[in-house]
Amino acid sequence: MKKLSKKTRAGFINYGIIIVFFIIFQILSATGNLGSSLKGQLIPICSYMIMALSLNLVVGISGELSLGHAGFMSVGAFSGVVAAASLANAVPNNTLRLIIALFVGAFIATFAGILIGIPVLRLRGDYLAIVTLAFGEIIKNVLNCLYVGIDNRGLHFSLKDEPSLHLEAGGKTILSGPMGALGITKLSTFFIGIILILLVLFYIQNFVNSRPGRAVAAIRDNRIAAEACGIPVTKYKLIAFATSAAMAGAAGALYALNYSTVVPKKFDFNTSILVLVFVVLGGIGNLRGSIIAAAVLTVLPELLREFQDYRMLVYAIVLILVMLITNNDKAMFFIRRMVKTAGKKFRKEAA
Repeated sequence: MKKLSKKTRAGFINYGIIIVFFIIFQILSATGNLGSSLKGQLIPICSYMIMALSLNLVVGISGELSLGHAGFMSVGAFSGVVAAASLANAVPNNTLRLIIALFVGAFIATFAGILIGIPVLRLRGDYLAIVTLAFGEIIKNVLNCLYVGIDNRGLHFSLKDEPSLHLEAGGKTILSGPMGALGITKLSTFFIGIILILLVLFYIQNFVNSRPGRAVAAIRDNRIAAEACGIPVTKYKLIAFATSAAMAGAAGALYALNYSTVVPKKFDFNTSILVLVFVVLGGIGNLRGSIIAAAVLTVLPELLREFQDYRMLVYAIVLILVMLITNNDKAMFFIRRMVKTAGKKFRKEAA
């Protein structure tokens, strides 16, 4: 490990954290020490980790503020649900159907990312944040009006009501407007979620060190200098934005196929802000921090459920403390030194 570069070591540590996370929860589940409440949070944790990593690609690496990331998640969620329901007879294997749904969710979200990114990424500062916020709300309202059904003739779409789908006898409604997707077959698994996180991590870490990644970083650091060097700003920002949308779409499909019912209201402005909180508290541009923050802050409300009256108060205090610590150089130096000392003691005891 000492012969590897600092970035390579950091990458392997990130992979190690995810693998250890998977092994620990598999052991807890096998021994019966994992509560049903926490067990139900495993796939949402995976989804939020992917969301945090994908948003970090835009906020941390590209230096742009996006407030509509939940919009891409919703696009991937409902397109993935439609794909999975449509292939129920053609692809009986649940794992294969889940993988196809993840690809469909990522593809449709990528298309949405390109569609919104071409005009939006020419904007700067607060204007970009406002437009992405509007996009997230528009997507939510469109999904509230969207009805999708399937019968022997194929898929049917309507923006009016369910009867206007004109389904044949035996047909099935997949999306029911504001009621969302009903009767979803649960396909998501913790193992597939972990694999998806590792793939997203692998891509982002390699992207950062690639030519497009260095171009995106140059644009973030000094847009004028990058333009003067001949770097096509909009092109490279669009690559990062569309890639981030694809990852959010896959996360949305993974999330939606973990429940029997999903409503558009779940992917509102609050979800976008929650994911942004993961990125900010974990450290903007810090992939490892995003992973840890997403896991801890997703589980924390469930762990505090027994303190019903003070749960959100404690949650808010934890958020403030984490923000103060992560933005204090002395506190971070002290924590790193403590971790390093503990690591040395552990190695000595093991030897």
